[in-house]
This record gives sequence, C-alpha cells and structure tokens, in this order.
Amino acid sequence: MLTDLTRQSLAGLRLLLVMTVLLGVGYPLAVWAAGQAFGDRAEGQPVSYDGRVVGSRLLGQQFEGERWFHSRPSANDYDSLASAPSNLGPSNPDLLALIAERRAQVAQTEGVDPTQVPADALTASGSGLDPHISPAYAALQVPRVARANGLSEATVRRLVAASTTGRSFGFLGEPGVNVLELNLALQRAD
Repeated sequence: MLTDLTRQSLAGLRLLLVMTVLLGVGYPLAVWAAGQAFGDRAEGQPVSYDGRVVGSRLLGQQFEGERWFHSRPSANDYDSLASAPSNLGPSNPDLLALIAERRAQVAQTEGVDPTQVPADALTASGSGLDPHISPAYAALQVPRVARANGLSEATVRRLVAASTTGRSFGFLGEPGVNVLELNLALQRAD
C-alpha cells in the first residue's frame, strides 16, 4: 500500500512529465508551425538583391551619401542587438541639442529652411530601428536624390509613391515609406 507522500510524489512527477511534454515540446512546435504558416514574416522578412540578402523589411539601416534616401535617426547606431530608445525626455537639454543639430544638418543636406524638416528626420523611433520614414521626409529628399542619380524628380517621386504604404487596416498608424525598398527601387532605376 502506498503512503500519502508516495502518492503525492508520483502525482507530482506525472504532472511534471505531462507539463514538460506540453509546454517544452508541444507549445514550441505549435509556435514554430504558426510561424511557418506566415512565410517570411517568421524569418524577419529578408530583402534580397542580386541573389544576396541586403537587409530586412522590418529593421532600419543607415544609408549614407547623396544618392540614397536617408533613414530615420537611430538611438543605437542601427544595432539590432541593442534595440531601444534613448530614454531622453522631451525637455532634456541633451535631446534638445541633438534635435537642433540634426535639424541644421538635414536642412543643409537638403537645401531647405530648418522649419521644413519633418519630425521623423530629427527623432529616433522607440526601437531605434524603424525601417520607415514619413512621406514628407521622403519628399524632402527627392530633389537631392534625383540630382545625385541623374534622374528626373518625377521619376523619383513615382518611386517614392510606389514604396509608400498606407495605414494598417485603413486606420492604424500613419503612411510610411520603407527606406530599404525605396533605395533598392532607386538602384534598379539607374
């Protein structure tokens, strides 16, 4: 005859084994299967060009030079392992100085008045890795990019329009332009 302690121990052991199988094997397999059902979303939505992966639709990266559209600033130099905001508040003197510096730099690069520089050209996103810029920031960059690539502004505007996505479900978020996809479209247009 089993004692109460032995019965409770065996019940606890059975529960441990069942939960280990359910949560240690079954749940991860279910999550993996659900991820596979959504294709490249589970893989980070890699973007290929000339047969090699050049980035992800989900992560911003830095583009330098006159011929490329520039991304939104990053609080962490586009390091995907250190995804985080700067945690500086809106009245922090360091953040205000950084915004003033960025405003002057973008205004000089684009040849516009500093008051014309959109907010997403000045501030990093919450993750520091937003792959999108606003249509206003893309439009601000069109003359420079067209000139540097020897393309008409109308051609570059069409590329921007083709790379612009609307609101999710028609009402969530704001329209945006994926900078990597836009720059690849620009590369193909040359």
